[in-house]
Amino acid sequence: MSTDLVRYSVADQIAEIVLDRAPVNALSIPLIDALLAALAKARDDQGVRAVIISSAHKVFCAGLDLDIVRGKPAIETKTFLERLYFALNDTQYRMGKPTIAAIDGAVRAGGMTIAISCDMIIAGDGSTFGYPEIDVGLIPAIHFVQLPRLVGKHQAFGPLFLGEPFDAATAHRMGLLSEVVPKGTALERAREIARKFAAKSPIVMKIGRDAFMRAVDADFRRSVENTAESFVVVASTEDCQEGLNAFVEKRTPNYKGR
Repeated sequence: MSTDLVRYSVADQIAEIVLDRAPVNALSIPLIDALLAALAKARDDQGVRAVIISSAHKVFCAGLDLDIVRGKPAIETKTFLERLYFALNDTQYRMGKPTIAAIDGAVRAGGMTIAISCDMIIAGDGSTFGYPEIDVGLIPAIHFVQLPRLVGKHQAFGPLFLGEPFDAATAHRMGLLSEVVPKGTALERAREIARKFAAKSPIVMKIGRDAFMRAVDADFRRSVENTAESFVVVASTEDCQEGLNAFVEKRTPNYKGR
């Protein structure tokens, strides 16, 4: 893994994975690969009994690096989605030990994908969340599958299609978060919970978590594959490229409906 992008450490049977691509952990293929490598390392280490993902910066993750889809052929976009959507889901599915996202800052778009892939999300009360893809001509594809399953159809539609950020209290009320804690304490609370997980029987935890993942999967991967195809189609439209260019150039997009 690239230690320049992800920090990895183990203490008290807890692996901590820290996203460290300044300034906002924008998702690139190298960053995703580093995260996947860190998760696999924690999965394969029998001495690790719980995993925490956090950020070295004020922002947990601002979403994908727009250069991944801006002016790129569909095959390159699909390569990225195969890592962020499928490889991340498959790795988390097979972890065999609990994972916790510790958030004390902004989470957007692909950052939501990373957070929601974890078993628990602990957030500081100053954290904010959002799916701004629609405002740059994209769609939050995987979240069409994830979010309604977590919070219900009517709670999910507004955040996904308005693109407006919402606070931790709203996210908790929706059922998106496990706990909201005072600002600056999310990581310590995640460590406290991880220590409790680590004290359990590792074999019972693995068998139980595997059963839990099978119970909640509900044909998740096939549904995500369908939305990924939609993302690639959207990314190739003129309106998407106009939206991305307008965002980078700090102007209002001129959408043409094609």
